[in-house]
Amino acid sequence: MSVSFNVSDVPRETPASAPEWTPIAEEAARAARVLHPERYRMPRPLHRRVLTVANQKGGVGKTTSTVNIAAALAMHGVRTLVIDLDPQGNASTALGVEHRIGTPSVYELLLGEMDLREAAVPSTASPQLLCVPATIDLAGAEIELVSMVARENRLKQALSPEALTELDVDYVFIDCPPSLGLLTVNALVAASEVLIPIQCEYYALEGLGQLLSNIDLVRSHLNTSLHVSTILLTMYDGRTKLADQVTQEVRGHFGDTVLRTVIPRSVKVSEAPGYSQTVLAYDPGSRGAMSYVDAAREIAERGAGRVYLDFLLKIYAAVRERGAGR
Repeated sequence: MSVSFNVSDVPRETPASAPEWTPIAEEAARAARVLHPERYRMPRPLHRRVLTVANQKGGVGKTTSTVNIAAALAMHGVRTLVIDLDPQGNASTALGVEHRIGTPSVYELLLGEMDLREAAVPSTASPQLLCVPATIDLAGAEIELVSMVARENRLKQALSPEALTELDVDYVFIDCPPSLGLLTVNALVAASEVLIPIQCEYYALEGLGQLLSNIDLVRSHLNTSLHVSTILLTMYDGRTKLADQVTQEVRGHFGDTVLRTVIPRSVKVSEAPGYSQTVLAYDPGSRGAMSYVDAAREIAERGAGRVYLDFLLKIYAAVRERGAGR
């Protein structure tokens, strides 16, 4: 079900701490208004959404999807935070955020040496988009976390409701490393939703069973609210029969969890990180950019619809309970 329920259609003011818009960001925002006029406002969720983007298989478009969906939401009026939990720091690069050694990062956040407001910095892509960068220090974090108390909850503690409210963000996207280690477990414990990118290629479902099994374990023992809310098909090549076969197989197995939007294989999408940009800034008129805007809108509308329905059902249950008590 898709219900566009906006808490507010009035754009928020740019926070005072945000830097001046770069020419790239200004051009990207202008292009978003011109190229996507009917989509320029996206529904804000009634409640903050925290999504972990995970797939232990590398090269499936995980980081690319994280930064472009986050950028699409931010450029269309929704305040968004990206947590770069991959030691390679590719999400930080794509968002134009500094992540050299010594930069305040998610490493200090996990160790409790820094709070979220200190670690989160504005992206050059949009004043509505924040990022907690990853430095190479994060590579050793899993070893250091092993001996810590509540090691699986370190990120959840850092992303407390109070900390996120202080940043005033509607969406949090956590970009995971391509593994099922302690960093990914922290991401799963901190989130309520999982977004799984699956590439439309031969080995698409390889290892997916292990990821789903780990998600079930985390839900059973550490985070009862965790669920797979979204599956995104990436690297779709309409010229091949294989892409259609994989698409049909994934949709047949996962049903409505799979977004209607598919992300095409695109040179522009691949080139954009080389210029420290999202594809929405690099080439906003490309098929890749349009597809990520559509995917972001679908995620936003699904979330607004589900949350709004839950809200109505709670009201209905409360009215019935009150009537039964009379």
